[in-house]
Amino acid sequence: MRALAAYAATPDASRGRRHAEAPSSGRSEFQRDRDRVIHSNAFRRLEYKTQVFVNHEGDLFRTRLTHSIEVAQLARSVARSLDLDEDLAEAIALAHDLGHTPFGHAGQDALNACMRDYGGFEHNLQSLRVVDVLEERYGAFDGLNLTFETREGILKHCPVPVAATLGDVGRRFVDGTQPTLEAQITNLADEIAYNNHDVDDGLRSGLIAIDQLAEVPLFKRHHDIARGLFPHASERRRINETIRRMINTLVSDLIGTTRVALARLGLQSLDDVRAAGPVVAHSAEISAESLVLKRFLRDHLYQHYLVQRMSTKGRRIVGDLFAAFMGDPRLLPPQYQAKADIDRARAVADYISGMTDRYAMREHRRLFAIEEI
Repeated sequence: MRALAAYAATPDASRGRRHAEAPSSGRSEFQRDRDRVIHSNAFRRLEYKTQVFVNHEGDLFRTRLTHSIEVAQLARSVARSLDLDEDLAEAIALAHDLGHTPFGHAGQDALNACMRDYGGFEHNLQSLRVVDVLEERYGAFDGLNLTFETREGILKHCPVPVAATLGDVGRRFVDGTQPTLEAQITNLADEIAYNNHDVDDGLRSGLIAIDQLAEVPLFKRHHDIARGLFPHASERRRINETIRRMINTLVSDLIGTTRVALARLGLQSLDDVRAAGPVVAHSAEISAESLVLKRFLRDHLYQHYLVQRMSTKGRRIVGDLFAAFMGDPRLLPPQYQAKADIDRARAVADYISGMTDRYAMREHRRLFAIEEI
């Protein structure tokens, strides 16, 4: 077995699960978490949840599922390079978007607006709610009963007043401590994955063009290299080479910068990690280049009028569904009607956030189109 660093999270030293269980005979506790996430209903639904482009707009665009798998691959690679527990990093990565709404961030914003008077809605908190409460796979408990370390990593950010209600898993937001290095890695791997793959999907869709990306140093530098190395290759191949090299640059910089920080800080234990400030980071130069890329995507892709049209439709669907179910909970499926008797707004939010894009569109037609049943 590969030796881990002294400051790595280790399954044998886990803070445990909410409900006591006998250990697995052939898997570590973090491997067990990963497997439970993969077999969950919420994980399968990610195949039909929007990343940037709604699923029906094209077969090759990223979905929340493919995005989560890509984040897991990057997180594992970085964790292995730094002698950390790659199984924990993978489990966090695969679970981090389980609570996301249909229609991407537009759906989340719409549901949060609907829930403004009922405690709000945030997909990060909802992911924790999915693994703690909403999954129904086991007779002995609700949720997936994941380890503390995986649950902590899923909860990437949280307002202090809300964190104070979550017990130990929210404590770090109250007292200003840090999560495991594995969780910090997954947070940065998430950014690397969606920024670079949104460039790829944006180019594939035709909504952004290579000429526009000339203003993004990170892209231009690597595209120039790919063009010089493969002058006779198709543009699609050169784009693939460019994205691959961009990701490699970001991952290599993340590993190198973090190694320097670890050596400087002299961390000797996981407690040292928690007491330190954020450790996993990019260099100042790469952080600046990544910021340029993020701003480009915001201005040229996420705010593109065709993306905004679909986002507007998604917000309308979510708002209409919420209003209909709140107005008459008898329209909900039976299992959610029972939950609505206790907390109608949260039951409605749970139901809507669990929908895939196409299921939400189908439910909207069923409720508002006369010809649908």
